[in-house]
Amino acid sequence: MNNLLIQSLQITALGMGLVFGAILLLWLMMVLLTLFTAEKENASLPAPEPAPVSETGFKAQAAAIAVAIALAEQGQSTAHPLTEPPTAIVSAWQLGMRTRQMSEKGNSRRR
Repeated sequence: MNNLLIQSLQITALGMGLVFGAILLLWLMMVLLTLFTAEKENASLPAPEPAPVSETGFKAQAAAIAVAIALAEQGQSTAHPLTEPPTAIVSAWQLGMRTRQMSEKGNSRRR
């Protein structure tokens, strides 16, 4: 009995060790993949210059026009929430089941 318990604990420890070992191996592989495939930053490249004032002004104007158009379209929208249709007294599923039951009862009487 004692030997069986020790053997089961050894099998459990071996299985858990394999699982955690596989997790650590996958983790190590992901770290290596990110190290080798990550883009390197070049310090020799100059920093990008900010956009000129006139270009920034055009972007702000375009954004303001887009917002104005969206608000105008929203005001003209005739969309309204749909009301739910009235519920049927018997659902389609219930109707199918009852029809099947009725046909089975009819077939059993004819026999």
